[in-house]
Amino acid sequence: MLASAAVSEGADLIVTGDVYTVDAARSWAKAVAIRGDRIVAVGSEADVRERVGTAEVISGVCVMPGFQDAHIHAAFAGRIRRHCNLDDLHAVPPYLDRIAAHAAAHPDDAWIVGGGWYTPLFGDDGPHRHQLDAVVPERPVYLMNTDTHAAWVNTRALELAGITADTPDPWDGYFVRDADGPTGCLQEGTAYTFWSDHVPADSTEDWGASIRVAQEYLHALGITAWQDAWVRPDLLAGYRALDDAGELTARVVTALWWDRHRGMEQVDELVEQRDWGTKGQIDAGTIKIMLDGCPESATGSMLTPYEGHFGEEHGRGIQFVQEEALKEAVIRLDGLGFQIHQHALGDRAFRSALDAVEAARHVNGWNDARHHIAHLQLPDPGDTPRLRGLGVAANIQPLWACPDPMIESLTRPRVGDRAERLYPIGDVVRSGAVLAMGSDWPISTPNVFEEMQVAVTRQVIGDGPDAPVLDETQRITLAEALAGFTRGSAYVNHDDEAGTIAEGMRADLAILDRNPFAGSVYEIAETKVTATIAGGRVVHGG
Repeated sequence: MLASAAVSEGADLIVTGDVYTVDAARSWAKAVAIRGDRIVAVGSEADVRERVGTAEVISGVCVMPGFQDAHIHAAFAGRIRRHCNLDDLHAVPPYLDRIAAHAAAHPDDAWIVGGGWYTPLFGDDGPHRHQLDAVVPERPVYLMNTDTHAAWVNTRALELAGITADTPDPWDGYFVRDADGPTGCLQEGTAYTFWSDHVPADSTEDWGASIRVAQEYLHALGITAWQDAWVRPDLLAGYRALDDAGELTARVVTALWWDRHRGMEQVDELVEQRDWGTKGQIDAGTIKIMLDGCPESATGSMLTPYEGHFGEEHGRGIQFVQEEALKEAVIRLDGLGFQIHQHALGDRAFRSALDAVEAARHVNGWNDARHHIAHLQLPDPGDTPRLRGLGVAANIQPLWACPDPMIESLTRPRVGDRAERLYPIGDVVRSGAVLAMGSDWPISTPNVFEEMQVAVTRQVIGDGPDAPVLDETQRITLAEALAGFTRGSAYVNHDDEAGTIAEGMRADLAILDRNPFAGSVYEIAETKVTATIAGGRVVHGG
């Protein structure tokens, strides 16, 4: 064992409880000893104490490897929490009350920004600018929805952006309209371009503050590492500054943003970002390519048209990067040693993502880039088995895999019978492909126990065992879900020193108030984290 030579030097900390190691044998222990940033002993409490002697002790009911989130927007979520955050509210009137209160409390803010509004509360047409005008008439307002595929703006914001009834829709999104023109609901590319072109940019210091807020919250949930899935140069500078100051206690993969409005000329810039961004706690060697929108707005890229009038208006959705351009990009980036993180919700987008990696394998040969595809909302069943053969990991956000209001009121009407094959997590596991898990926070909660309960039950949390199920054949076990948030996500994050509890591994641990294996699967979400250790440091609780 790697720790054998160091055992005689003792330990700084001993952690006790039911220790689930998440090793290949799914073995259990009773204690873990830590020296510096390493695990130096794992075993029974008596054995560990005999090997390392006395040390400070932290006791918990259950101990697991620190969780890793393979697809998250941590900095962006922290930014929303620092501004006008709506994600804890569940009705339109409270949204408007909070927006008004936030505006009153921040009279010097030129823009009111934030997010977290839930699309199903507004019906097919989404929110309207007049609702915002009633509470903030003079200053511009920009609020992203929970899935970040849409934004809600007021009339003042549209005026400042020069958007009128005559403004055409861009190729990668659309303005929701009524008889008077744009309603203030911006879908896909309209939302992103509006933010980039008109909302004041955050400074490096602003991004650092947002990352701090996010890191504190994620550590409280036992998360010790993540992959931030949308990182532009200004955000990378925020991460870099925080790490240089010694304040980044999590390990972070920053997925650099592939600008779909540009071409191969951006590759050299991405190489430069990787070179100056990668050091310390940060790995900037991943590229994020967003291939489509989402079925809820009929912008997910599909092999066949959407249902009824949605198909008449939107056809097969939007493919942001066409197949040949995508292949060219992935071949080049793969050849330069980048990991490719592709967003694909619709079946056409998923097939395109796999085809691009297959093309790279033919040209460049096999490597250890650990490419992955995020979301897998509606892959064609014939394509899922290709993941393992191409060495591509499935990066799934399991909280969405249940018949919640989003699926029942928005997804099903748009995709029809195809809804019966949403989020095939069970098929991924049975295929033998690597399963990584992520939250996509702030789109949904980063609480891994809520996410894992849905992966196991495929039911809405709190509705009980008799509640409707979203295809019970796609259920997975708790052990499989835990592996997705530990070993699987650590693999995707190129973090071979974490994801399991073993001697010589980095000391990243989550200490829990209960053993989630001990009770009903309908109680998994009740599990709480009492302490978190990252790199041997207690970063939460203790």
